[in-house]
Amino acid sequence: MSKLRFKVVEEAFHKKPTAVNCPSERPSEYFAKYVFNREKMFKYLPSKVFAKLTDVIDNGAALDRGIADEVAAGMKKWALELGVTHYTHWFQPLTEGTAEKHDAFVEHDGKGGMLEEFSGKLLVQQESDGSSFPNGGIRNTFEARGYSAWDPSSPVFVVDDTLCIPTVFIAYTGESLDYKAPLLKSIRAVTQSALDVMHYFDPSVKKILTYLGWEQEYFLVDEGLYAARPDLLLTGRTLMGHEASKNQQLEDHYFGAIPSRVAAFMKDLEIQALELGIPVKTRHNEVAPNQFELAPIYEECNLAVDHNMLIMSLMRKIARNHGFRVLLHEKPFKGVNGSGKHNNWSLGTDTGTLLMAPGKTSEENLRFITFVVNTLVAVYHHNGLLKASIMSATNAHRLGAHEAPPAIISSFLGTQLSEVLDHLEESSNNDLNSLDSKQGLKLNIPQIPELLIDNTDRNRTSPFAFTGNRFEFRAPGSEANCASSMIALNAAVAEQLIRFKKEVDGLVEQGEPQMSAIIKVVRGYIKECKPIRFDGNGYSDEWKDEAARRGLDCETSCPLIFDNYLKPASVRMFESTGVMTRKELEARNEVKWEMYTKKIQIEARVLGDLVMNHIVPVAIEYQTKLIDNAYKMKSLFNDEEAGRLSAGNLALIREISEHTAYIKEHVDNMIAARKVANRIGSQREKAIAYHDQIAPMLEQIRYHIDQLELMVDDQMWTLPKYRELLFIR
Repeated sequence: MSKLRFKVVEEAFHKKPTAVNCPSERPSEYFAKYVFNREKMFKYLPSKVFAKLTDVIDNGAALDRGIADEVAAGMKKWALELGVTHYTHWFQPLTEGTAEKHDAFVEHDGKGGMLEEFSGKLLVQQESDGSSFPNGGIRNTFEARGYSAWDPSSPVFVVDDTLCIPTVFIAYTGESLDYKAPLLKSIRAVTQSALDVMHYFDPSVKKILTYLGWEQEYFLVDEGLYAARPDLLLTGRTLMGHEASKNQQLEDHYFGAIPSRVAAFMKDLEIQALELGIPVKTRHNEVAPNQFELAPIYEECNLAVDHNMLIMSLMRKIARNHGFRVLLHEKPFKGVNGSGKHNNWSLGTDTGTLLMAPGKTSEENLRFITFVVNTLVAVYHHNGLLKASIMSATNAHRLGAHEAPPAIISSFLGTQLSEVLDHLEESSNNDLNSLDSKQGLKLNIPQIPELLIDNTDRNRTSPFAFTGNRFEFRAPGSEANCASSMIALNAAVAEQLIRFKKEVDGLVEQGEPQMSAIIKVVRGYIKECKPIRFDGNGYSDEWKDEAARRGLDCETSCPLIFDNYLKPASVRMFESTGVMTRKELEARNEVKWEMYTKKIQIEARVLGDLVMNHIVPVAIEYQTKLIDNAYKMKSLFNDEEAGRLSAGNLALIREISEHTAYIKEHVDNMIAARKVANRIGSQREKAIAYHDQIAPMLEQIRYHIDQLELMVDDQMWTLPKYRELLFIR
């Protein structure tokens, strides 16, 4: 191998685990050490201020700006004790990342000196340049004003020397420019509509909570090898590279012993995550080599989203301390599994009841079925939108690749729950007396046993699977912001629950007993949403045909999938629930199309650069050596012997020429196609052109590069190969 490649591989091979300074306390003693949680609030805030602030957090009361100065003073005192010198409004723009601008706690004291200052005004609101972030035309370059505003429902935290204040980010004209603002609106919509329905079953419930438990998959690669791969550095994935002879086919990595270097990284990550109040619980090897997963205990949705964004930032930082780079791209390596982020979503009450958990009485089971069926109806009617919420240029590589759910949204329920719904659909008796609390759910049909949690198998090919007391949305990508899919799901379920209550109340007004009305409406919904239910193999070609017959969205083009956001049903749903306006949806789609185009554009540029500066020169240099060898053979042997002995080399010379000629020609064609696409004014049409014309060229060119990798002398190949990237320990 080349000297540079040999050096970075050797260094990676001999790296030792980085020592981790584990705290002497138990995790429970340092959990949330750097979080301004209720314990800190109680200690550092006056009692009246503490009561008002907790009312804002718990009950959604309006924030009284009159207490902001006292809250800021308490936060500052706590932060200064931790050695904090700066503060920042921490928000989530439409970049799939986070943003922050750090300001110091310093002001003039009027006497020629400085003092530490942090006021309520600085806590509650700051101004940022709204035109410098993706905004879809809401902010022009000359219209820079945007605002970040404190979100009290997500606690302030400290990272290094900075007090981080979770905020929303909105335009001067009021539209949201981030993920958090519509997420909070979607949470409000679904919790209010769910509360109205829950009062049918338990009028004492005062509050509904949305829960999210994410599972984060990721790859680790050695930092030196990462730096030697410009495609990884600039795009997050390998644009070329022949698969290694051994990858995941022996199924020996999944749940295997965690390598010592990785274990040291995981320990460091867990300690810092726990100190920031992120309740990480699970860690393990994933299916592909060098692929891993971590997952926390579920939390309220808004906080869980913040914690996922924070954990991804921590992973990137801590990985470098251990000589790694973390890869969050959904498909960094061809031929092995990619990475997702499973979102476990559920609803619960302030009394501790999970709305999608079976109960012990007939009424509890009817409540359970009511919320499950309404969720299914919402997913059915907005299946295309939910697919759009998780689609991206990067996730498109993973979906449906026999490692992740297909790009068709369906829901797996399991045998027992499916049978319950089928029986309920076929029954015609709405008599409340047929609900037998001792025998389980009975509706004038053969006895159905009491429903149990986790009593069915799981279907890993299902994008939206019921798993006992929650739905697992398995389609989101590993580097995505969880909020995108949660906004769509929350809003869709909110709209459906509003519809459900309206129909039930309508029947009650006509004289139907309330429980009988609920059963009648639920029975109709079971029939209505039947096309979304699928318990079979989502990878099969038969399912694709069947899904199309059922009327499900089977589109595979990423730019066209984004159209679902602007369909009349989607716009009506978002506007009726108060989550987003048409203007905001149009702007976000402009951002999505533009981001798609730019990611493919960057990949095409990087591939062209690698072809002309690495692949073709190395292939020609090796070919020249073969040609030189062939000429020397002629000087040593007669023509017949030389022809026979050098036949292999001549064939290899010809094959290299064919591959390099194809690569050069198609890189030139790709550049020409980009120039044509770049002249298209519409972001949507430009994205479609990049999807249809340019993205396929990347794979076509890659095939010939990968063939050259197998032919060219290993000592000459400059880029680290898969066997080195995926198996360094």
